Amino acid sequence: MTLDITQKGNLGIIRFNRPEAYNSFNRELALSLIETLEKFNQDASVRAVLLTGNGKAFCAGQDLKEAVEDNGITVERMVEEHYNPVVKLIRELDKPVIAAVNGVAAGAGANIAFACDVTVATKSASFIQAFSKIGLVPDSGGTFTLPRLIGFQKASALMMLADNISATEAEQLGLIYKVFEDETFAEEAEKIAVKLSNMPTKGLAYTKKLLNLSFTNDLNAQLQQEKEYQALASATYDSQEGINAFLEKRKPEFKGE
Repeated sequence: MTLDITQKGNLGIIRFNRPEAYNSFNRELALSLIETLEKFNQDASVRAVLLTGNGKAFCAGQDLKEAVEDNGITVERMVEEHYNPVVKLIRELDKPVIAAVNGVAAGAGANIAFACDVTVATKSASFIQAFSKIGLVPDSGGTFTLPRLIGFQKASALMMLADNISATEAEQLGLIYKVFEDETFAEEAEKIAVKLSNMPTKGLAYTKKLLNLSFTNDLNAQLQQEKEYQALASATYDSQEGINAFLEKRKPEFKGE
C-alpha cells in the first residue's frame, strides 16, 4: 500500500508509505491520496487530517522512474490528474489539513506541504524546489503559494537556484508554522492535529474559505465575505457552545456542528 491510513478519534491520519523511494509520488500513490482526501472530506467523524510520511522522508516529489517509462503517463497528465487535484482538495477540504514534515520535502512534496493549513517540521527536515535542476517549472501550486508566503524575491530565488533550506530557515522565512526537535516532533505534531480535530470544525472551515478568498478579493469584498461567514459561524452549535462555556466558565465540548 502506498498510503498508510488510520483514524485516531476525530483525526484522520495519512502517511506516505513508499519509504524505499523517499515517499515519491507514483500514480498509485497520487490516486490513493485523492481518494482518501475525498473520503475524509465526506466523513463527519473526521474533523482534521494529518499528512506525514513513513521512513526518513516526507515526500521527494515525483518518482522520476515512472516519468521516463516507455508509454508511461506524460508530465502534463501527472500535473493534471495527480498534483492539481491534490492541492485543490487540500485547499477546499472543509476541515484543517496539517502537514507534519518528518524529513526531506522536495519538489511537489514541498509545495503540497506549503499548501496545507498548518505545516510543522522536524528539525532535521529540509525543503527544496528541485524543479529547475531537471529543467522543469514548479507545480503543485508552488508559483502561487510561495510568493504569497515569503514574497517575490525569496520565492523566485528558491525556485530558480533550487537551494536546499533547513526546517529552521523555512520557519524563519514564514514557509512553515513551527519546527520541533527530532525527539519530540511526532508527539508535538500530533498534539496540534488532535487539538484542531476537537475544535469548532465549521468555524475552521469558514476561516479556511475566507483565507482562500483573500487571494483574489479586494478589501471591500473581503469585509463583505467576513460578514456573511460570521453569520454562518454564529449559527452553528459549536459557536453557541463556545459562548455558553465561556459565560459558564467551563471547558467547551465541541461537536463539529
